[in-house]
Amino acid sequence: MDEEVGEGTRVEAARPRLWIVRHGETEWSLAGRHTGRTDLPLTPEGERQASALGPSLAGHAFALVLTSPLRRARDTCRLAGFGDVAQADPDLAEWDYGGYEGMTLREIERSDPGWTIWTGAVPGGEAADEVAARADRVIARARSATGDVLLFSHGHLLRVLAARWLGLSVSEGRLLGLDPATLGILGHERAARVIRMWNAPAAPPR
Repeated sequence: MDEEVGEGTRVEAARPRLWIVRHGETEWSLAGRHTGRTDLPLTPEGERQASALGPSLAGHAFALVLTSPLRRARDTCRLAGFGDVAQADPDLAEWDYGGYEGMTLREIERSDPGWTIWTGAVPGGEAADEVAARADRVIARARSATGDVLLFSHGHLLRVLAARWLGLSVSEGRLLGLDPATLGILGHERAARVIRMWNAPAAPPR
């Protein structure tokens, strides 16, 4: 039995894991405004959060580091210590909210009661299957790497990516709340894809 468990652990360790990081705080994330393609900077608190991520990631070897091309993710990546090695991947950009860009959920519900990003249409923006296709491409790219992969991206995109990693539909991302400047690890348990860690804050400084 011990030998079997050991073999399973070795197999899991050989498979690339996806380490995911949501960007730090922005003015719009603080206000609950849907922030898709608007290229906002981090707040001073967001910059502090991003810098605090560095110790949690330092010392781990990543075969590939990818970031959304949007400023808030790129700056989080840089402040966490990976700006020199990261590659921008447009598939990691946030969901395009179209006509709902910059609006809070309460504002959207005035004209579209009961709307959520997981169940409703996005006028002038991306459909759920388009976002799923982007997430699937990121996963395929990460799985071809020779080791663990680090991704800097956005709340809704990363929740979609995690759902797709688990073989679930986009709508199941609604169950995976993700705060600014938090970490997650997507990995394996034997043949199954699993979530190893989720919505974890940066480790406190020693």
